[in-house]
Amino acid sequence: MSIDSAAPGAALGPAHGPSSLTCDLSRPLRYAPIRRIIGRAMHWRYRLLQRHRNETVVLERVAGQPLLVLPGVLNPNLMRTGAFFAEQLGPDLIRDDAEVLDMGTGSGVCAVVAAKYARHVVAVDISPAAVRCASINALLNGRDDRIDVRAGDLFGSLAGRRFDVVLFNPPFIRARALDDADRAWRSLDVAERFAAGLESHLTPTGFALLLLSTYGDAGQYVRELQRHHFTVAPFAERAFVNEKLTLLTVRRAPPTGTTDD
Repeated sequence: MSIDSAAPGAALGPAHGPSSLTCDLSRPLRYAPIRRIIGRAMHWRYRLLQRHRNETVVLERVAGQPLLVLPGVLNPNLMRTGAFFAEQLGPDLIRDDAEVLDMGTGSGVCAVVAAKYARHVVAVDISPAAVRCASINALLNGRDDRIDVRAGDLFGSLAGRRFDVVLFNPPFIRARALDDADRAWRSLDVAERFAAGLESHLTPTGFALLLLSTYGDAGQYVRELQRHHFTVAPFAERAFVNEKLTLLTVRRAPPTGTTDD
């Protein structure tokens, strides 16, 4: 139900300024009352016809890859964010010698797609169900030799590791998670801890790809990253009836006094 979408991997023009980018990610979509009505209809359609796909084991296909989704793990097709993120990944972003971190891997969809191009992928999730699910999908797609799936809380299990590319589809809602599955939606401090830990886990030329949504407080991630001296710029976006997704590139800010040629 995409209304407007950027071509996968297409640049969206010059980087936004700090305040304008935060405002853009938080700004309600146009025609908000109509979108809310359509959004409610979509919600009830999901509850009546598709909810079982989140409560049973289902086989999906995302970005050309077969994907088994276990109960308690977000379905990347139903939630849209995982499928959109995976569709943006390609050899223009991920070199064949790259070391990639897929943080909060969930079903493992981005790890599986990234492993088509990268030398090695580490996929991390705090949820035991997600760790099992991602491990199954690495095997299912014949990429278990390139994907290391492990349990961990953000960078907690990655001491001393640095990556060329860090992928993160974070929880958007600032609230206390009720259980492991709910951590995919809610957190009280992930934005702060991710921004604080990213620098020490990037190679000198490394960067992160961060997916944010107008559903929730996307601005908290932008503010924290800028506070830790990262530059943040849009890479791709897609607008749906009741939500806009934006994929951001996150890089170290150039040293003070230098200019880009």
